[in-house]
Amino acid sequence: MILVLLLGGGGGLGSFLGSSGNTGTGTSQSSPATTATTGGSTGDATSATSYSSALSSLFGSVSGTSVGWVTKANTGILDTSVADNARDKYTTIHGDGTDEVTIMVYMCGTDLESRSGMATNDLNEMANATLSDQVNLIVYTGGCKQWKNNIVSSSVNQIYQVRDGGLKCLVSDAGTAAMTDPENLTSFIDYCTEHYPANRQMLIFWDHGGGSISGYGYDEKNAYAGSMNLSEINNALSNAGTKFDFIGFDACLMATLETDQMLTSYADYCIASEETEPGVGWYYTNWLTKLSTDPSMPTIEIGQNIIDDFVDVCARSCQGQKTTLSIVDLAELETNLGDDFKAFAQSTTELIKNNDYQTVSDARNDVREFAQSSRIDQIDLVHFAKGIGTDEAEALANTLLSAVKYNRTSSSMTNAYGISVYFPYQKVSNVDNAVALNDAIGVDEEYSDCIKEFAALEVSGQISSSSGSLSSPLSSLLGGGASGSAQDMTQIATLLGSFLTDTDTLGSLIGGSASFFSGRALSTEDTAAYIESHQFDAGRLTWSENGDAQPSIALSEEDWALIHSVDLNLYVDDGEGYIDLGLDNVYTIEEDGTFVADVDGTWLSINGQPVAYYHLDTVEDGENYTITGRVPALLNGEEVNLILIFDQDHPYGYIAGADPDYDEETETATISRGLIDLEVGDTLDFLCDYYGYDGSFRDSYYLGEQMSVTETMEISNTEVGASYVALYRFTDLYNQAYWTPAVP
Repeated sequence: MILVLLLGGGGGLGSFLGSSGNTGTGTSQSSPATTATTGGSTGDATSATSYSSALSSLFGSVSGTSVGWVTKANTGILDTSVADNARDKYTTIHGDGTDEVTIMVYMCGTDLESRSGMATNDLNEMANATLSDQVNLIVYTGGCKQWKNNIVSSSVNQIYQVRDGGLKCLVSDAGTAAMTDPENLTSFIDYCTEHYPANRQMLIFWDHGGGSISGYGYDEKNAYAGSMNLSEINNALSNAGTKFDFIGFDACLMATLETDQMLTSYADYCIASEETEPGVGWYYTNWLTKLSTDPSMPTIEIGQNIIDDFVDVCARSCQGQKTTLSIVDLAELETNLGDDFKAFAQSTTELIKNNDYQTVSDARNDVREFAQSSRIDQIDLVHFAKGIGTDEAEALANTLLSAVKYNRTSSSMTNAYGISVYFPYQKVSNVDNAVALNDAIGVDEEYSDCIKEFAALEVSGQISSSSGSLSSPLSSLLGGGASGSAQDMTQIATLLGSFLTDTDTLGSLIGGSASFFSGRALSTEDTAAYIESHQFDAGRLTWSENGDAQPSIALSEEDWALIHSVDLNLYVDDGEGYIDLGLDNVYTIEEDGTFVADVDGTWLSINGQPVAYYHLDTVEDGENYTITGRVPALLNGEEVNLILIFDQDHPYGYIAGADPDYDEETETATISRGLIDLEVGDTLDFLCDYYGYDGSFRDSYYLGEQMSVTETMEISNTEVGASYVALYRFTDLYNQAYWTPAVP
């Protein structure tokens, strides 16, 4: 089915930005310097400022918006200190340039290579380095259907040495085992330690990364094998029995506390990224040459060189994309983390048990989150601890900041201090997997108890919402809207009891296993009592008019305290059903807390075609800003999300590239490194969700006609015609969504 939007009159973004008064979908197209702090509308700057000072306590920070760093940024500062009580390093550096170094690169080429030649590019960077005889660079290749060079085999795994500006084949046929098979990794490490013994061993994982839950790797030739999770990496390293100077991940999202805790038994340092990595990945030539010049170089200086080259190259080559990379002293972390992390977990659990779930939920909502659109629930741990604000949280933050010896981020990233952690909120179906993983790799059980308590209360709050189930926009589209009234403790307890005794229904509600509900500290009665006193009354979401005859909703300070985010959700009635055009944080809040709709019948378009646009993130520091959003599409028939970026240099926005959208069931839950570049002549089919008049969600459908990529892809705002329905989605502290009735 092809849905074609008939465009009304109305110009593009240029005339849109030139208009006066409220300017519609502001966050996506305008500087936050003139944007009300709670939304995307670019209305009067004076009223925005006064609202911020008068009602800032209602929001710790706006969901999806980050203004500066919550504590001193630990970026670009090399910390050469060594904690007095830290364990001795595994690696002894002899000094005076006498050290022998073996660098093992475990390179699973996958679709990063077959699609874009990224592995070949990095092999060329390695070959361009000037390597001394004291530095052995050994690369294991595999996992790719088609290498973009005439040297590496696409049929079998192989082992190469980078030497004299090229690749020397050491093992021409290392079999066809999946690169995500832990035994394969162990055999590579064993080969290197046997044939290239050295007093300094370094290991680099090259491929996709998925963070704490998914782990490392996607072998496109053996997709059925899945990724190598942290428990399996742990087994591989344990079986190899080698101690490393550093272990690095030229892959996405692996700078996690869980990764670090697992690696403390095997390495002195970890080098990894909290966020997804841009496609160029690490730049190998410079740091390898410098290490060859001085093979006794301190490890944190090696890390500094890797990090600086990576961030600087990404800034030039991957405009606007978020970039992070840090080096963590695992010896210091191993010695000092235990008591602090345990105390943090216990104190946070106590907050939840003692009627202060909201403090934890607010901190979780406001925290720097990584790979947001993938909903993997990885957050910066220092930022989270600062948001919790307890003495135990402050102590943990200080311990983490001390262990991160060097950290850099792009200008489009704030509150990324070098170590992330899994903490559920967007997708609680992963909690049981996280608990099992924590147990397997030795993460404190107190932390597992903490995330279970949080997830159980979050889901209980969703169950107990006035709708009785997870809400959808269907009622509003059919002329209704959020309804119901606050429930008393008895009603909530009864509702919870019916769900918690039906594990199948509960599992269906969250989309996975719900074993984390068993053994939780809070009883059903205690949970019901808390929710009774901390529930948002969806019946308050009714439209009236403010003094300027604008559609508005009167909400109290108590109401706002229970709300985490608000988004405009626009639909077009095409005569057969409703086209969902996505979400953008566009609205105004007056000084007295009155919510005012900001709807003008336009929506973001690409080359004049309205598309389903979803605002992801806004970062601004008062001078510079970066706004990121996604547009679901098919690129040459493959499902992707186009990533759109707006900043002070590109206020009209540009398409940074396409992020592959993998099927977790048949492909991988790990995340691709970098974006796919759009080439002139590529085809784009835009996708949207579609709802029938009978209230049913139909599926994802094509939106408009197929488009060919041109040299200039214009992003603008276009009128969508008269038959549109504007709703607002309010999300509460339990991550429960409510849709308003249609804006009058």
